[in-house]
Amino acid sequence: MAVGDTVLSSPLGPPACEKDAKALRFLEEMTRNADAVQERVLAEILGRNAETEYLRRYELDGATDRETFKSKLPMVTYEDLQPDIQRIANGDRSPILSAHPISEFLTSSGTSAGERKLMPTIQEELDRRQLLYSLLMPVMNLCVPGLDKGKGLYFLFIKSETRTPGGLLARPVLTSYYKSDHFKTRPYDPYMVYTSPNEAILCADSYQSMYTQMLCGLVERAQVLRLGAVFASGLLRAIRFLQLNWQQLAEDIRTGSLNPKVADTEIRACIGQILKPDPALAELIVKECSHDNWEGIITRIWPNTKYLDVIVTGAMAQYIPTLDYYSGGLPLACTMYASSECYFGLNLNPMCKPSEVSYTIMPNMAYFEFLPHEPSSLELTRGSPPKLVDLADVEVGKEYELVITTYAGLCRYRVGDILRVTGFHNSAPQFHFVRRKNVLLSIDSDKTDEAELQKAVENASELLREFNTSVVEYTSYADAKTIPGHYVIYWELLIKDPADSPSSDALNKCCLAMEESMNSVYRQCRVADNSIGPLEIRVVKNGTFEELMDYAISRGASINQYKVPRCVSYKPIMELLDSRVVSSHFSPARPHWNPERRR
Repeated sequence: MAVGDTVLSSPLGPPACEKDAKALRFLEEMTRNADAVQERVLAEILGRNAETEYLRRYELDGATDRETFKSKLPMVTYEDLQPDIQRIANGDRSPILSAHPISEFLTSSGTSAGERKLMPTIQEELDRRQLLYSLLMPVMNLCVPGLDKGKGLYFLFIKSETRTPGGLLARPVLTSYYKSDHFKTRPYDPYMVYTSPNEAILCADSYQSMYTQMLCGLVERAQVLRLGAVFASGLLRAIRFLQLNWQQLAEDIRTGSLNPKVADTEIRACIGQILKPDPALAELIVKECSHDNWEGIITRIWPNTKYLDVIVTGAMAQYIPTLDYYSGGLPLACTMYASSECYFGLNLNPMCKPSEVSYTIMPNMAYFEFLPHEPSSLELTRGSPPKLVDLADVEVGKEYELVITTYAGLCRYRVGDILRVTGFHNSAPQFHFVRRKNVLLSIDSDKTDEAELQKAVENASELLREFNTSVVEYTSYADAKTIPGHYVIYWELLIKDPADSPSSDALNKCCLAMEESMNSVYRQCRVADNSIGPLEIRVVKNGTFEELMDYAISRGASINQYKVPRCVSYKPIMELLDSRVVSSHFSPARPHWNPERRR
C-alpha cells in the first residue's frame, strides 16, 4: 500500500512505504542539483587525496577546483596506471593513488595483457555501492506493486579469489559484496527476500550452489514473484541446469532428502530445515519438465512471476528472444548500471522495453566526465588536451565515452563504455548503454577484442603449417542460441595440397589452440563457470569472403575502403556464411585456466 499524505510524495510516484519515501527524496535531491553535487564530490576526492603520490606527481598543490584539475591531470587508461597498481599489489602501502588504505582489488571483466584488470578499492566504497542498491527497490515498487508479498528467485554466485604478492584480496566486485556484512547480515526487508539461502550463494562450488538455489526456488515456487540473475546469460544457464537436473530435483522434493552430490555441510544443515517430502510438487515438476516443449516454462513452474530482473543491454541483448521464449514474454527489468571501477546509476523506468533502457547517473557516486565519441576521428594522443564535458553539460542525442574520478583514487580514468544521452531526470542526464569500446565478442562476462581474436587465429593457424595450409580470411560471431553460448569462427583456408588437407582432428585442435590464446576471463568462463561452450570453427568454401565483399559493395560499401568485418551479426551475411560451410569443428577439451594471476 502506498504511503499516505503524511509523507512527502515523490515526483516519480507515490512511495510504497516510509523507507521508500526517504530513498526517493534522496534520489530527487541528488538529481535536482547534479552539477553542485559533482563540484562537491570532486572537491572531496581531491581534498582527501591531496597528499597522494599521484596528485603530487601532477603538481595539483592541494587545489580542489575543476579548472586546476582539468588543466593538470591527464586522461588515462588502465595501462597508464598499471605500474602504480602493480606497486600496490606487490605490497607498497604508501598513499600512491588513495589516502585511504586500499582494502582489496576488484577484478574487472576487462583484461590487460590477457589478465583481468585489478581495480583498487577502499572500504567505504561498499557503503557507496550499498547506497545505490538501496534505491533500486523503491523505484521498482513504483512500477510493480505487491513485491513485499513474496520472494525473489535470484541465481547469485561467488567466484574464485586470489591474493596479490602483497597479500591483498583480488576478486570480482559481486563476490566482494556477497561476502561482505552489507549482504550477509543485511536487515530484513519484506521487499528484498530471496529464496536462495546465504549458504548456497556463498558456496564456491558452482554445481552445489546452483543445485541448491534451484531446489529452494522450486520448493517455494508459489511465493516467487520475480526471477533474476546478474546477466541474461546467467538466467538462461539456470534454465539449462533445470533441463539437465529436473529429475533429481523432483526426486529430492518427493522424498524430502537432499542429493548426496551436494556435500557442503553448511548447505546440508540449512536445507535440512527447508526441505520436506512433497510428492504433489514433485509430480508437477515432472509433468512440466518432461515435455520436449519448454516454451513458457518459467511461468508454468513459477506462475506468479511478474518480471525477470536481468541485464539485457549491450552484448546481453542477444539473449532477449530466448528469454522471451522461456518466460512467455515476461517484462525484462534492467535496474542498474555498474562496473568494477564504480557504480554509476539506475534505471528510473525499469519496466520499459529493453531497447529503451536508460540509466540515470547518480552524481554522488564519483566525478563524471564525458569524452565526445566520434568514431571517425583519430584516437586522442597522450599529448593532446582532452576536451571532456561535465555531467550536467552533455547533449541529448550525442554519444560519449565515460571518464571517471573516484574516491578510491582513479583520476580521469577511461572506463571504455560508449553511452548515448537520451534525456534528463531533473538536471542529471540519462544514458543508453551503446557498447563497450573495442569489444568484438562477448557471451557472458568475457570481452574479446579484435587484437585478441587475431592473435588466437594466428596461434591456431600454426597447427596447419604441417598440412601446407593457411587461413586466408576469417570472421566471427557470438552464438547465443546455444546454452551456454559459444564463439563461432568462420575460416576460409588455402590448402596447397588437397591430398594432404588438414584432418578433422587437426581442426578440432585448432579450436582448442584458439581457446588457449584467449584472455583469462574467457578461460574462466569456459573452465570454472561453465558459462561459455566449446569454441567452434566453421570452414567455408573458397571464394566465400569474395562473395561477402560483393554483397557489401552491392549495398553501397566502397571497394577501396572495404575491410572484412571481424565480427558479424547481420542476418543476410550470417545466412550467406552458413550456406557455404563445408565442415564444423569444436574444441575437444577445455583450455587451461588457473585462478592464480601470472606474477
